[in-house]
Amino acid sequence: MFAEDEAGLLIDAARTPDELAAMVARRVAGLPIEHVLGWARFCGLRIVVEPGVFVPRRRSEFLVRQAAVLARADLRTADRPPVVIVDLCCGSGAVGAALVATLGRAELGRADRTGSGAGSVELHAVDIDLAAVRCARRNVPAGGRVYQGDLYEPLPAGLRGRVDLLVANAPYVPTEAVALLPPEARDYEPKLALDGGADGLDIVRRVAAGAPEWLVPGGHLLVETSVRQAPAVVEMIAGHDLTPRSVSSADWGAAVVCGTHR
Repeated sequence: MFAEDEAGLLIDAARTPDELAAMVARRVAGLPIEHVLGWARFCGLRIVVEPGVFVPRRRSEFLVRQAAVLARADLRTADRPPVVIVDLCCGSGAVGAALVATLGRAELGRADRTGSGAGSVELHAVDIDLAAVRCARRNVPAGGRVYQGDLYEPLPAGLRGRVDLLVANAPYVPTEAVALLPPEARDYEPKLALDGGADGLDIVRRVAAGAPEWLVPGGHLLVETSVRQAPAVVEMIAGHDLTPRSVSSADWGAAVVCGTHR
């Protein structure tokens, strides 16, 4: 974002000259523009982002697009229960909220007028960080549920074997590379949302290992990763009864690995 664009956003957001001066001072001090404004633009939505919460990245819109393609295929299936989506490491809830918005459903987990439930979505989101969970509960549409806890641990037991789509934007920055991130991320976002361990894939390994227990047969796990890490993630997912495929986009600067439950 260019400086003049940021200036315009701050001017629009400030209600008084004093408030504008305070916002400019926070931005000059290095606070991310999204934290200054209190929101981030993501997939056309205004996502609430409190200080200390991971700011959704534009490249993650590629993850939403890939998940939406698979979800739409399920929604076209007649006389089926709601499509169950779980957003792991949800942060502000941006991915889950954008996925529901992309699918065009204002109400979640509700049957259609025929009573079949076809065409509806059931959304569950999880994060370990309390500040992120507070944000997600403001961003996830009515009917969606947000849990605080470590990956699958807080999910209702009744979801085991029922999940159609598991979407995970887990941290994947190697520990040594965290110090090389831009100051806006390194200094103002929680390390647990960035640091993926020695090779960046510690959390992704746990996500992949747990996925088969929660997915329906034919259900999908989608993981955002870097282009460089994608081959390792493909190999990892293949070791957990999941059929992997990788897709990347130079335009988005993003890679997504999908594993389908065999």
